[in-house]
Amino acid sequence: MVFKTIIEPFRIHSVQAVRQISAAERAAALQRAGFNLFGLHGDEVLIDLLTDSGTGALSSAQWAAMMDGDESYAGSKSFYRFQDAVTDITGLKEVIPTHQGRAAEHILFTVAVTKGQVVPNNTHFDTTRANIEYVGAEARDLVIPEGRVPSSLHPFKGNMDIDRLEATIAEVGVRNIPLVMMTVTNNSGGGQPVSLENLRAVRAVCDRHGLPFFLDACRFAENAYFIKLREPGYADKTPREIAREMFSLVDGCTMSAKKDGMANIGGFLALNDARMAQAARNLLILTEGFPTYGGLAGYDMDVIAVGLKEVLEEDYLRYRLRSTAYLAEAAERAGVPTVRPPGGHAVYLDAKALLPKIPPQRYPAQALAVELYRSGGVRGVEIGTVMFGKPQPDGTDLPAPMELVRLAIPRRTYTQSHIDYVAEVIAEVAGRRETIRGYRMVEQAPWLRHFTARFEPL
Repeated sequence: MVFKTIIEPFRIHSVQAVRQISAAERAAALQRAGFNLFGLHGDEVLIDLLTDSGTGALSSAQWAAMMDGDESYAGSKSFYRFQDAVTDITGLKEVIPTHQGRAAEHILFTVAVTKGQVVPNNTHFDTTRANIEYVGAEARDLVIPEGRVPSSLHPFKGNMDIDRLEATIAEVGVRNIPLVMMTVTNNSGGGQPVSLENLRAVRAVCDRHGLPFFLDACRFAENAYFIKLREPGYADKTPREIAREMFSLVDGCTMSAKKDGMANIGGFLALNDARMAQAARNLLILTEGFPTYGGLAGYDMDVIAVGLKEVLEEDYLRYRLRSTAYLAEAAERAGVPTVRPPGGHAVYLDAKALLPKIPPQRYPAQALAVELYRSGGVRGVEIGTVMFGKPQPDGTDLPAPMELVRLAIPRRTYTQSHIDYVAEVIAEVAGRRETIRGYRMVEQAPWLRHFTARFEPL
């Protein structure tokens, strides 16, 4: 018999208190933070779904591994355990540790990309796009059309549009494309997976034109499990086998180990090109540290080595995807449209559909995110025109394709009762949607403005 209750595949070994905060305290915190949820103090948040990056709980095996961390400046045992874990899954020869994923992106794009070039991707995430644009290149999104339609039920909405990839290569020329990248799962598009069929098709295009192919592999394990569930011919494969096949199709990857590395900090750049790896290590020494620690403590590398094993356990992945879908289903029942089908790490609320009277230039997703916090102390993040809009000379924004609020679920951190509470908060906000108004941005930075922007309610 199959039971309906979702059981966490772990026992709670220690707990951390969370503080109930009053409506008046939440209102004051919003004012102080300029209505930017990034500006809230952690203890002002009851349920924190801002990100799943580095916010999860460590296992007992990871805590134990920390005790064996080797803090040698050069050549530590921790590095070699970390390197072996990465190579075992990816098959990539050159492993370069970094303090987190954006550092790997910065190093890769600094050594591989020059001003005026174009980097195609299904959809670049915020730090990826910023690091490409920082060197004067264009980050071009080529996701399939279904990937921009929240209600579409395509099983692999993260796939790249192969025709548009070929058209981009024809338009700008092979010499102006330093590499092709794919984000798995496609975070900005709703945490949607990419099929192996699509990865093979992109590989074939890259081979025809002699282009390197890289993965942004932050959530590779979740993507592998979606392939097992949805792609014909993979039902009997293990997540590890599928992940290895994914990595066998690429020349390199960047990785934030704060996601599917199950760690609180860390990342890496891995590739096969020894010459590029040497250039990357030269930059690493300037910005991160010696090549065998790369900005990490030895115990951090041991945590990642264990996490890369645990993240591919099927019981964990089954629970991870099902618990996320559970919240998405509750939001839909409350009348809040979501990106469908649910992604692996987060639920994406469709603010454009819920708040059609608020135009993109008045940031409907920011407005919805603020109300979730105001109502119940739940912190999510805007993924819309605040994050991905393009400021124009006249002071307006070119809107983002979608206006979403991402509720990212930290790994092994919240129980089903926490998620039921979040569902109640979503329903309460949905019930007063007609009273919600937009915002004006009054302060912004030139890069990654969503982290520090300040707003005023209209």
